[in-house]
Amino acid sequence: MFDRQKLEELRRACQEWEDLTLQDSLSRLPERQARFITTSSEPIQRLYTPLDVAELDYTSDLNFPGQYPFTRGIHPTLHRSRLWTMRMFAGFGTAEETNARFKYLLEQGQTGMSIAFDLPTLMGFDTDAPQALGEFGKCGVAVSSLKDMEVLLSGIPLDKVSTSMTINSPAAIIWAMYLVAAEKQGVRLDQLRGTIQNDILKEYIAQKEYIFPPEPSMRLVVDTIQFGAQSVPQWNPISISGYHIREAGATAAQELAFTLADGMEYVRWALGRGLPIDDFAPRLSFFFNAHNDFFEEIAKYRAARRIWAHEMKSTFGAKNPRSWLMRFHTQTAGVSLTSQQPENNIVRVAIQALAAVLGGTQSLHTNSMDEALALPSEHAVTIALRTQQIIAEESGVANTIDPLGGAYFVEASTNRLEAQAYDYFRRIQDLGGVLPAIEKGFFQSEISDSAYRYQREIDQNLRRIVGVNAYQENQPVSIPLLEMDPQGYQRQVSRLQQVRAERDPGCVGQALDRLRLACQGAENTMPYLLDAVRAYATLGEIVAVMKEVFGVYHEPTWI
Repeated sequence: MFDRQKLEELRRACQEWEDLTLQDSLSRLPERQARFITTSSEPIQRLYTPLDVAELDYTSDLNFPGQYPFTRGIHPTLHRSRLWTMRMFAGFGTAEETNARFKYLLEQGQTGMSIAFDLPTLMGFDTDAPQALGEFGKCGVAVSSLKDMEVLLSGIPLDKVSTSMTINSPAAIIWAMYLVAAEKQGVRLDQLRGTIQNDILKEYIAQKEYIFPPEPSMRLVVDTIQFGAQSVPQWNPISISGYHIREAGATAAQELAFTLADGMEYVRWALGRGLPIDDFAPRLSFFFNAHNDFFEEIAKYRAARRIWAHEMKSTFGAKNPRSWLMRFHTQTAGVSLTSQQPENNIVRVAIQALAAVLGGTQSLHTNSMDEALALPSEHAVTIALRTQQIIAEESGVANTIDPLGGAYFVEASTNRLEAQAYDYFRRIQDLGGVLPAIEKGFFQSEISDSAYRYQREIDQNLRRIVGVNAYQENQPVSIPLLEMDPQGYQRQVSRLQQVRAERDPGCVGQALDRLRLACQGAENTMPYLLDAVRAYATLGEIVAVMKEVFGVYHEPTWI
């Protein structure tokens, strides 16, 4: 991309600038700190020039938006044609409370729904299970049966609104509940749009909300991929998630590498089922974190698109250009939010959201300022939504495509992250692949080391966090916090008891027996899950049957 003679002239000019202009300036005005690093602790050079991207080839490394390798975006017009989906993550307490929050957000201009489930639901327990005691509705909405899902989605036009659901180990069951609820609304499966997270690998790596061992869990993921491709063609049956990997303490390079390694593992398992790659690859989607380091995050998204396009085309042989596209949702970094001076989080979220937009995201959730203290209040979540709307309507950043493309720092950072990702791919392969690397604790060790390093930098004042170890205040928190309905738990349990009393127990038993046989065999489990859900079998009952067949996973102890 650059003339070699001109690069040599630039190298000499750069050396002259350092020897004369720079040294004279430093003698009078020294730089303000000993080292400059990214959020991932990567060193940042003083200046970037064409010398840092000398090997860059425009058509093979960047190309135009909408053209392979999609570094500059997957759509030729990006946000000039359609803004990203503003999809605020919401869920707390009962289905009634969360339904009201969804309707409020849609009235305020949200353009897609994103459902957060409480911990018992995430772990496959009914609300009244002994293991669920004290956890009802605290980190999301409780869904124990189809009846809860019906209430949760009441009055929401599922043929017009796309829905994302953050659920993993019991994802196939919760998806079945959503599909049957839509069916009861009179909406056809081919009209539904949305995503289930359904990324079990990152649970073993980072978030730890697993139930079954890896192999049967991967089977369930492939079941949903296969069923979605055949019956729910507009649905993304998986959202391969780097978000929780980053929240656990990973660097940008680790988030990028581990997420894409997981994605390629799902592709291998689906191919192993005999699914043609171009039948399912276009519906694979991704989910990334937007952390504090503005340029590093933008470079991460650009590198992710380029790597995925190359791997899908060259390694896996996908022929359909849609199979090469990386479509992703972004959420601002919850781990970056502070309980100290919570209003500062509005600024953090705005910067992170801006990076996601400039990085070419297709969908975005902005965290609320109070999330280090409680679930978002209506006031806080409105500010978070307005942050996206101001970026979209007032900032001008959606008027052109990839405006930072070609910037020496951004392109050098993109190349660095790509190279670091491929180094991780080689290390994972040397361990035998993703599942053996999980069993050996490789991912967990890498993340814990980087999390420790980051915290040590804060503790030693090598990294300054406003309100935490810089510019502290001793003022009490004054923002309003969300208060859930104190009667919500009893209302939820009463509905669950009513479901059990009014359903046909014979129908439930037969459906669960058929599911058990399907799990013991090799059939796709989705049709049997749908039948069990239609009979109003509860989440806990369905999971109990699957535990009988698949067993329960216990993480190894590493020394």
